[in-house]
Amino acid sequence: MARGHSLLAYAITRLVLAVPMLVVLLTAVFMILRVLPGDPILALWGGRTPPEAVVEDARRELGLDQPPWVQYGSYMTGVFSGRLGTSIGELYRGQSVWAVISDKLPATIELAIGSMIVASLVGIVTGVVAGSRRDTWIDVGIRLYGTIVWVIPIFWLGLIFQLVFGVWLGWLPPHGRWTGTDIPPQVTGLFTVDALLAGDLSRFGKAVAHLVLPCLTLGLVLSGFFTKTVRASMLKTVTADYSEAARARGVPERRVVARHAFRNALVPVVTVLGLQFAILFAGAVLTERTFSIEGIGQLLLNSITSKDMTMIQGVVVVYAAIIVAISLVVDILGAMIDPRIRL
Repeated sequence: MARGHSLLAYAITRLVLAVPMLVVLLTAVFMILRVLPGDPILALWGGRTPPEAVVEDARRELGLDQPPWVQYGSYMTGVFSGRLGTSIGELYRGQSVWAVISDKLPATIELAIGSMIVASLVGIVTGVVAGSRRDTWIDVGIRLYGTIVWVIPIFWLGLIFQLVFGVWLGWLPPHGRWTGTDIPPQVTGLFTVDALLAGDLSRFGKAVAHLVLPCLTLGLVLSGFFTKTVRASMLKTVTADYSEAARARGVPERRVVARHAFRNALVPVVTVLGLQFAILFAGAVLTERTFSIEGIGQLLLNSITSKDMTMIQGVVVVYAAIIVAISLVVDILGAMIDPRIRL
C-alpha cells in the first residue's frame, strides 16, 4: 500500500511540475516568433506593398496592434482553451489551425510509433549483445554501427532506401502515406488502426508497406543512441554484485545476462526516452519531407515557407504539449521500474 501511495504522490508531483514546464516552452515559442526578422503581414503579399489600410486591418484582426503583454495573454488563453487561431498563409488561409493540425497529426503519430519500435528493437538487441561481449570483434562492429547510424543524415539514408527498395527492387512504396483513393474508413486517422477496425487486412498490409521505409530510416538513425546507452548500461550490470552472485550460484551465463543484467540495464534507457521522443519528432520533420508524408513536420516546413505565423505557432505548441506529456509518462514509468527515482 505504501508503495502505491509513493508512486501516486510521485505521479501527482510530476503532473504538477509539467504545467510550468509547458508554460515555459509556450513562452519561449511566443518570444521566438515575435523577435524573428520580417513582418508576417507584409510577407503574405510576397514582396508587394499592400495599402496601409489593409495592413492595419490585418494587424488588428490578428491582435498584432496590441502591446506584447496583451498579445501574450491572448496567446496563452487561446492555447489553454484549445483555440489556436486561423491560418494566415496561402495554403490554409482562413482555416482553423487546430483542424489542419488534427488532420495531419495521425501521419506523424504512425511514423513516430513505428520508428520508435524499430529504434528500440534494434538498439536494445545490439546494445545487449555488445555489452555482454565486451572488446570482442562483435562489440567493435556494433559500436561502429552505433556511431555511423547516429551521425548519418536522415535525408541521405532515406534517399538510399527509396532508390534501392522503392525504385530498383520495387519491393516497397518509395514515398507517400497511401497510393490510390481506397483509404480505410476514417475513425482514428491512423491508416493501420482504421484498417484493422474495418477488418481489412489487405489495406492494413498496404498501410504498413508505406510505413516500412520511413520508419526504418528514422528508426535506424535513432537506434544508434539506444545501442550506445544499452551497451554502457550492460557493461555495469553484467559485472555488478547481483550478476556475480548469480554466477557463483552456478546460474548459466545466458540466464545471468537475460534475468539480471538486462533487466537492470533497461532502467537508464527508460529515463532517457523523453529526450529520444523529442529527437524523434525533430527527425520526423526531415523524414516526412524526404518521403512526402503529409504530417505535421511537413506542415511546419510549409508554414515556415509561406510565413504562416499562426500555423507555425500552433504546430510548435502541439509539439511542445506532446513532448511534455511523453516526458511525464516516461518519468512515471521509470519510477515504476526503479523505486529509487521516487526518493
